[in-house]
Amino acid sequence: MSSREEKLAAFGRLLDIMDDLREKCPWDRKQTFDSLRQNTIEETYELATAISRHDMNEICKELGDVLLHVVFYAKMGSETEDFDIADVCNRICDKLIFRHPHVYGEAAAQNAEDVSHLWEQVKLKEKGGNKTVLGGIPDSLPSLVKAYRIQDKVANVGFDWKQREDVWAKVKEEIAEFEKEVTGDGLQVTDARMTEEFGDLMFSLINAARLYKLKPDNALEQTNLKFIKRFNYVEAKAKEQGKELKDMSLEEMEALWQEAKKL
Repeated sequence: MSSREEKLAAFGRLLDIMDDLREKCPWDRKQTFDSLRQNTIEETYELATAISRHDMNEICKELGDVLLHVVFYAKMGSETEDFDIADVCNRICDKLIFRHPHVYGEAAAQNAEDVSHLWEQVKLKEKGGNKTVLGGIPDSLPSLVKAYRIQDKVANVGFDWKQREDVWAKVKEEIAEFEKEVTGDGLQVTDARMTEEFGDLMFSLINAARLYKLKPDNALEQTNLKFIKRFNYVEAKAKEQGKELKDMSLEEMEALWQEAKKL
């Protein structure tokens, strides 16, 4: 692995290249915070995909792309004299020190749960920080991630199930309420009410995942990748048989699906 000096030199090289690109490349020169925003989001998702696949080479590559965007924004900030990369680094260093009083101060934390509770207390006291427990959750977060963050934050101030097993009664209740809306049960079925009840059901399942120390977005992505792999097998086998999926019966596709599950 690289020495500290080599790491600093590599980072300095990136800063020098960014300076060159901003001055000499027409595309890089015309970029703004707004024009890069969507690219940054896409790069972050590409990194998340690489992580979910445990592809270390790809993770390294995508981390570089994300780091480039951090350096790019800092370069633009320096051009307007609002901030530079040193400000960015010092701001996060100061925040880390402030939010880890169990490392840099007198507070005590014996495990990760203690740290989570401590973080919420510190963030509420932080100067210029969030004024409410849920105030720091970004509006633009994907709904699945946002639900988890909401539940995690309120749990850290004591608003949680006494026993994690208690959540299953709530999940079953939400399933029943959603089923009631879908079937009508003598009432008029509306998309709005079905959507509301399905949202409640998903929220309760995400809560269950949190209580059992699972990340629902990771779990769903694993299932997505598993489904893609199996369906690709079904499609490939169908082609080997000279068939198109649209012309096959459900029973034929199910037989290939069962084969895929054994791989």
